[in-house]
Amino acid sequence: MRVLAASLSIAILGAAPADAACRLALALGIDVSRSVDARDYQIQRDGLIAALADPVIQEAFLKPENRVAFAVYEWSGQAHQDMIVDWVMVESAADLNAIMDRIDTYDRGADHLPTGLGAALEFGRGLIARAPVCDARTLDISGDGRSNDGLGPEDIYARDDFEGLLVNGLPIGGHEADIAFYYRARVIHGPGAFVEIARTEEDFPRAIRRKLERELTEQLLGGLPADGDGG
Repeated sequence: MRVLAASLSIAILGAAPADAACRLALALGIDVSRSVDARDYQIQRDGLIAALADPVIQEAFLKPENRVAFAVYEWSGQAHQDMIVDWVMVESAADLNAIMDRIDTYDRGADHLPTGLGAALEFGRGLIARAPVCDARTLDISGDGRSNDGLGPEDIYARDDFEGLLVNGLPIGGHEADIAFYYRARVIHGPGAFVEIARTEEDFPRAIRRKLERELTEQLLGGLPADGDGG
């Protein structure tokens, strides 16, 4: 597992004061397994950057008094999870710009590995565990296939403690049949968890923007039904 040096750590990007309130720790796990080719990867990267640049999303990050802690990692095989953006307490548009720059300049890791969804969840749980103290904790997992390497999501949930951690899913269609059903049945976790479906890779930019909006606004206000579905 390759964990990058703290080039984008909280200290470097400008952490909030120790007593600053945090309403949400939000971590994104992005699938870069072998089914995600160079074109798909570019769509996902550009889509995430566009979502973070969207005025509605920026307002959702910045307008409330309490802050959001944000992190991004990529995952593929069971032993391959790489940090793209380590925890940043988002306090300003400059923080979001720095996050977008980091995503834009990040060099993808291995591109030939299988889909270790269970390990991706386990890594995300550990990442959330070292997040700043926040009122809510959400792990956001996107992917285009079922787990086929190592333990599956159901095994991880049976073995590890995910209490107090919400896991939402962004299944990407076009590679495997019924992937949205798989994410709904096996991946999402916790009261109010939901899937936001990208029908194809080309639909990812819309889906990730909508998913971030829901997580930063509706979900924190309790406005989503359990096991909600979007698409």
